[in-house]
Order: sequence, then C-alpha cells, then structure tokens
Amino acid sequence: MNVETTRFGRLEFEPEDLLNFPAGLFGLDECKHWVLLADAQNDALGWLQDTSRPDVAVAVVSPRRFVPSYQVRVSRSELSPLALEHVRDAKVLVIVGKNERSITLNLKAPLVINLKQRSGRQIVVNNDVPIQYELHAEPTPMRMIA
Repeated sequence: MNVETTRFGRLEFEPEDLLNFPAGLFGLDECKHWVLLADAQNDALGWLQDTSRPDVAVAVVSPRRFVPSYQVRVSRSELSPLALEHVRDAKVLVIVGKNERSITLNLKAPLVINLKQRSGRQIVVNNDVPIQYELHAEPTPMRMIA
C-alpha cells in the first residue's frame, strides 16, 4: 500500500502494518487508519500517520521512557473493545505536544494498542496525571576525565 504524506512524502507499507482505531483519536474522530513510523533522528520518538489524511501525523512516545512510574489505570470496560488476551499484548503510547515552555506528554489520554489485533483506542485514565506533563531538559552531569 502507498500513501502520500505532507510530512514524510510517499510511504510504502504492508496492509498488516495498519493500526485501526475504530473511534479515531480525540479531536480526530474521522482518522481511523494509521501507520506507526519510527523517527529517523530520534529513537525515542514515533509518528502515527493517518492513511486517509496526508496532513495528519501525531508524535508519540512510550511514556515509561520519560516517566518510569507511569501506570494506566482504567476500568476493564475501557479496554474491552481491544479484545486483549493478555496485558502484555498491549502497547501504550502517549501523544507529544508543545506549549510555550516545553515539550509535553499527554499522560491523561494514552493510546492503548492491541499488537496482535492491530487495533487501538485512546482512553482517559483514572489516575491523577496531567494532560500536559512537561519534559524538562536535565542538565548533563560533568564527568571527570583523568
């Protein structure tokens, strides 16, 4: 399959690479079919590219890479549409944003993807976590050489 995108140019992918979000994403209800792409310059970053709208790509990351204690707490009914056999079959990603001060992660509404079924859903967690968790650049510690 091929799709022409505004951010990445022409993409070629296999049908089994598609991720189906039957309800879309919040604010992007009509965007139901996505491809997850790696970022060529940042191994922590991925992109969800919508296959029907070439201008829609969403930056995503694994939240535990930046917030090691992050947990998804939701009712079972929130996850039932994903038909997960085991929790380990799920991949959790969060959307990356930007405010006037820093890069942010939406920890309140993660994307949960059933890797086996290739289906996903954006959910709202029960935890008391921010919608805009700010990433702060940590200063690199100086090392003694010699």
